[in-house]
Amino acid sequence: MIPHDDRGLLLGDGLFETVLAVDGELDALEAHLDRMAHGCVTLGLSPLDRAAAEAAMRQALAPLGGARAAVRLTLTAGSGGRGLDRPAQAAPRLFATAVASPRAEGPLRLALSSVRRNEGSPASRLKTLSYLDNVLARAEARAAGADEAVMLNGAGAVACAGAANIFWLAGQTMFTPALDCGVLAGIARARVIAAAGPLGLEVREGAFPFEDLAGADAVFLTNSLVGARRAMGPGIGASAAPVVARLAEAFS
Repeated sequence: MIPHDDRGLLLGDGLFETVLAVDGELDALEAHLDRMAHGCVTLGLSPLDRAAAEAAMRQALAPLGGARAAVRLTLTAGSGGRGLDRPAQAAPRLFATAVASPRAEGPLRLALSSVRRNEGSPASRLKTLSYLDNVLARAEARAAGADEAVMLNGAGAVACAGAANIFWLAGQTMFTPALDCGVLAGIARARVIAAAGPLGLEVREGAFPFEDLAGADAVFLTNSLVGARRAMGPGIGASAAPVVARLAEAFS
């Protein structure tokens, strides 16, 4: 039971990671723990207890057996008094949950969201418990009949999807927003970028307008649960869909 004075509950003061588990194994576990540990430094929290984090995740996963699962690790800043300031002796709270996560198939439908990503905020590059902008963006996309939202940043450049990094292909070039566009350094994002070279793809990271998606040969999203999954929307092509499939295979 989370107490009513937990700062994660009251203020979104904390971090989380979502890890794919297949056949009882936690995929890219060290990379996820590295990212949470970096987030602890950025937020001024106590160093992450990596052994306790792994133990909590494995305990949450055990009842599911070998089912494909999403394991969420949550770290809050612990309990605190009223107001914004943390107590002098903060005691972070760490726990994990797991649910079955069957592999999703088929392309995702995209819709442009009016909710903007704040590229000037340190939180935009961390998996913090303050995810309300992403919740609102996804809800807006669902209301429009889409599966996922495309979020722009304050400068009007493409940033990300509601719960994924975004890529698109034009010829032999693979484009993705740079991290300073307010983008989470996704674990899957890094793996797809690493897989591009052997497939003969040039990678370009930068600030790009939304109109570039409409002229793309294919668009796809990445996160730890879906790997690399093709997306579609008004004007978005699919001529490079086989390349996306090869990227997904390389990722796997």
